[in-house]
Amino acid sequence: MQALANDVRRVDAILYTHSHADHIFGVDDVRRYNQMQQATIPCYADAETLENLRRMFSYVFEAPKQKGGGVPQLSIFRIAGAFSLGGVEVVPVPLLHGRWPVLGFRIGSFAYLTDCNRIPDESWPLLQGVRTLILDALRRRPHSTHFSVDEAIAVSVRLGVERAYFTHICHDLPHAETCAQLPAGVELAYDGLVLEID
Repeated sequence: MQALANDVRRVDAILYTHSHADHIFGVDDVRRYNQMQQATIPCYADAETLENLRRMFSYVFEAPKQKGGGVPQLSIFRIAGAFSLGGVEVVPVPLLHGRWPVLGFRIGSFAYLTDCNRIPDESWPLLQGVRTLILDALRRRPHSTHFSVDEAIAVSVRLGVERAYFTHICHDLPHAETCAQLPAGVELAYDGLVLEID
């Protein structure tokens, strides 16, 4: 529904942060992009996420492999460090979602860090120079697996970003009221938000 509402006509690759349902259960919707693009779509994830994808969607990844018939056509690649997509470098950023290691991604001066409540010490250098940040900020109150709004603001300040958009927000955060209380350059993300990055 979101792809239709936002006129998403092409998917060149899929980057998986982790294998929670709200991050992977759209895999069957990739079929339409296979049809429109007449191509297999590459998917990138860490080893654990790939293992979970293979298990949860065995009909996609295990024999008998069939063409068509409503089965997404995906090729999978294990992330083991920075990699290139269409000549653009993608840097995986290790994060923690509670105690679970997950990935964020950096592309140029843009970083996408969702579903996290801690940035490990070794990951901060990977984020130096980021100017635009999408960051988890579930609610005002602390949470065991997500940044709170204040924690997300602190991350934005530490990184010195020009723009920060908070995502994975819950119903406890009224949009306009919360945005009015955030520092300059920081706002809540919203459905249909489009960002162009270098």
